Amino acid sequence: MENSLKTILVLGANGKTGSRVTKKLEALNIAVRKGSRTAEPKFDWEDQSNWEEVLKGISSVYITFQPDLAVKGADESIDAFVKMAIKAGVQKLVLLSGRGEPEAQRCEKIVIESGLKWTIVRASWFNQNFSESYLLEPILAGYVALPVAEVKEPFVDADDIADVVVASLTDELHNDKVYEVTGPRLMSFKEAINEIAQATNRSIEYSDIPLAEYTGQMRAYEVPEEFIDLISYLFTEVLDGRNESITTGVEEALGRKPKDFSQFVKETQAADVWLVE
Repeated sequence: MENSLKTILVLGANGKTGSRVTKKLEALNIAVRKGSRTAEPKFDWEDQSNWEEVLKGISSVYITFQPDLAVKGADESIDAFVKMAIKAGVQKLVLLSGRGEPEAQRCEKIVIESGLKWTIVRASWFNQNFSESYLLEPILAGYVALPVAEVKEPFVDADDIADVVVASLTDELHNDKVYEVTGPRLMSFKEAINEIAQATNRSIEYSDIPLAEYTGQMRAYEVPEEFIDLISYLFTEVLDGRNESITTGVEEALGRKPKDFSQFVKETQAADVWLVE
């Protein structure tokens, strides 16, 4: 009965983690308001005109910022949203943050110092970048070129992130905690692509190319400059080795091990995501 009296706002409800968080909350019979440009009322980070309407009657918020907390002006948007959330009577904020990003940590500080209950979920790169994002098309084409060599990343699964978020939104035990979540092993992008190739029984070539060549290709495909700048930042600064370590955030929050990349590959392959017709 108590759950029916609380509504949780999920920003980025159509995204990798937001969609999963929404489904998991709804499975618990918790009322969810979807925060997206296609929802009603719609939510848009670039248009504050109806934020008050979106926040009306909301008890907790899962905050994801598009395209990333590292982009210029993200902290200003987060600050404005948090102030409006306080005014609306929101009690709890859960922020999805980026691992090894000083800009993201400025946004974390805004949430932590808001006076509201809070949880920070600071994540490494998602497994789902290989199945639901910009790496899917190159994988299907059999050729992946990225401006990163042997730097290793502890890829984390979006389902694990969603489980940590749902726990944080529904259990007071997670208040005022920072969970740094990673997968259970370090892998280079080349190793990840090779594992996918082996599982799909296909030849997928991986090439390490200069950043200038990579950004040039994106411009040729008319990728927005904002996204190009973000990718350049992530590949040159965040992927500089600073995150070549495994953390226990998933275990701390959930009491279980995070999903291994090989299990993600097995599940994705079974779902025919990488099927080439």
